Amino acid sequence: MINIEEQRVVLSQIGEEMLSLCHGQVQLAYEAFIIFDTDMAEEVIRKENRVNSLDLKIEKDTDRFIALYNPVATDLRFALALLKINYNLERIGDQAYDIANHTVDLNQKLVPELIERLQFNLMFETLDSMFKDVETAYINENIKAARKVFKKDKIINEINANAFNIVAEDAVKNPELIRQYLMALVVMKKFEKIGDLLKNISESIIFYIDAEILKHKKKK
Repeated sequence: MINIEEQRVVLSQIGEEMLSLCHGQVQLAYEAFIIFDTDMAEEVIRKENRVNSLDLKIEKDTDRFIALYNPVATDLRFALALLKINYNLERIGDQAYDIANHTVDLNQKLVPELIERLQFNLMFETLDSMFKDVETAYINENIKAARKVFKKDKIINEINANAFNIVAEDAVKNPELIRQYLMALVVMKKFEKIGDLLKNISESIIFYIDAEILKHKKKK
């Protein structure tokens, strides 16, 4: 049996693989929705099985790590954090899967004016930057990178909050686009949820590295 340090490295690598996979799913789902590419959307839908399979593997391997090695201190925090990180990543995968299905259901390309008005691109760019911060924090055990996620999540929330008023105003002027407006709101809510899940992951990373519990604390 390999020692605890080697097993922790193996688990960490699988977690990194899950993080990369879910990041890719969100990127692909966004592009599929914006340019209306059903082939891309179908690829996201197919890869959902891979997300679910990796989710189960991480959960099983982490439970086995705890049972066999009886970890304490940092090793135990790592295992507990990985379980929480994996849980949130699997939910991110679900959001990407839903966006891909919405793309297929909408069956039309969003008009460029709508994308611009709702700040779709800024929302995704911020979300993508949050993913990169989380990846840096996880791989390099970088608390500074993890903390960047909290401020960026506020940008996501603000864009999502403003979207409803924009749609309420514009839908009156362009009733023929009402289906696009409503679907855009649904997808933006999915992005907002992904931001929340990335924030949860950052909190778990900080807990693992620094033994600091951030849940329910007021964010500055």
